[in-house]
Amino acid sequence: MPIPLFNSIASWLLRKRFHQIELFLKYPLDVQDEVLRQLLDFSKDTMIGKQYGFQDLPKYEEFRNRVPIVTYEDIAPLIERTRRGEQNLFWPTSIKWFAKSSGTTNAKSKFIPVSTEALEDCHYKSSKDLLCLYLNNNENSQLFTGKSLRLGGSKELYEDNGTFFGDLSAILIDNMPLWAEYSSTPSNKVSLMTEWESKLEAIIEESIRENVTSLAGVPSWMLVLLNQVLEKTGKNHLFEVWENLEVYFHGGVSFTPYKNQYKKLLPRKRFNFYETYNASEGFFGIQDQNNSDELLLMLDYGIFYEFIPMGPSGEGDQAIPLWEVQLGVNYAMVITTNAGLWRYKIGDTIRFTSKNPYRIKITGRTKHHINVFGEELIIENAEEALKQVCLKTEAEIMDYTAAPIFMTDKEKGGHEWIIEFRKPPADIAYFTEMLDNALKALNSDYEAKRYNNITLMMPTVHVARENLFHHWLKAHNKLGGQHKIPRLSNERGCIEELLRMNFQ
Repeated sequence: MPIPLFNSIASWLLRKRFHQIELFLKYPLDVQDEVLRQLLDFSKDTMIGKQYGFQDLPKYEEFRNRVPIVTYEDIAPLIERTRRGEQNLFWPTSIKWFAKSSGTTNAKSKFIPVSTEALEDCHYKSSKDLLCLYLNNNENSQLFTGKSLRLGGSKELYEDNGTFFGDLSAILIDNMPLWAEYSSTPSNKVSLMTEWESKLEAIIEESIRENVTSLAGVPSWMLVLLNQVLEKTGKNHLFEVWENLEVYFHGGVSFTPYKNQYKKLLPRKRFNFYETYNASEGFFGIQDQNNSDELLLMLDYGIFYEFIPMGPSGEGDQAIPLWEVQLGVNYAMVITTNAGLWRYKIGDTIRFTSKNPYRIKITGRTKHHINVFGEELIIENAEEALKQVCLKTEAEIMDYTAAPIFMTDKEKGGHEWIIEFRKPPADIAYFTEMLDNALKALNSDYEAKRYNNITLMMPTVHVARENLFHHWLKAHNKLGGQHKIPRLSNERGCIEELLRMNFQ
């Protein structure tokens, strides 16, 4: 098929979906109510469905009162049973795919169930909707005259007891429809390569010969790839490599630290950046306006949403449905999905910026964390790692904080720590190496980002002077039991102040 004709047909088909999007824009609450009813009816004969009486939950209030809110730790035993081959526990159709991700307190990795319905009606549907919304805002787009350069995870899929697990991106690529493969680069074979350095070289070799019109991937990883493209080609910016490049679809981590670097690589005012909000558990939001950092909450993907108000001391007592949310309030998100997650706390916090339509901004995580590079380092990882290293080095810690070192131009990122010791280690370099190794052992996403220093360099650890954290709290009028040092942060405000105080 001639490329201009393919571009015209693909654009026409995708724009037709906008009429369905308009339905949930116009009737958002009716659509969400129908999603919940369908999920309950479809799952009424599962073990969970029988346990909570899904056949007799006529209203949302009964659903909220009868079905408990859960974390991954709560449902891990059921997931393990499914991984061993049991079915119809929490979802009626067979589940053989599990997206591996980090973040759980009690284990290195989580295994999130991925059903056929979730693949088709959520993940792949969202990919088409992303293109649909983009084309609706950019009528003269020539997106399908070329290909999308995609950068997914590096892990292969592993079989275990008849089920498969791996990065969500690997699962999606392995099940990708033909239309998506036809319009993408690199090939599936290269996309699923395991070894990152060889994979990046192979991607570059395949993609620099293509007419790439869009980019798709996590900002931290994509930045590494694009800088290597320029090194390989000797070009000054990416439009000298791909003249028709028009949009970068990004998600996974905050784009803010990277935006200026991308503008240097892509120095055209008319170039578009489009953000998405997706996770192993589902696809939730898409930027639906040019030059906006707000995300349209996608309401017809087989996901029913609830929200827990976040107060000064943490989460509130009860979740509320979409029709009760207020603008400007920080909420922890709870999801019920077409992969059998029932009232599941995903761990993200969001804030509504609009209710007509429902648009959101991602505000963070319910726990302290660092996730600038997709490493999802949570407080439990940090505490356990420090505990292990102190045992090995006979050190004793009084206080600490950590923050990211952002990428600048071609410099890679990292983590920077300030630690006040009661008993310092004999060798701070050895302590740092042991801390890095412990974090890699506890967190598979951190381990992946540290692999061969591709995205994250070895952490930097500063020894704090005596009473540094006490003096910082005092300077901020925060002495007392209700105030704590921010352990992990995605911003550098706190650590910059502490560094200045430490070396004064």
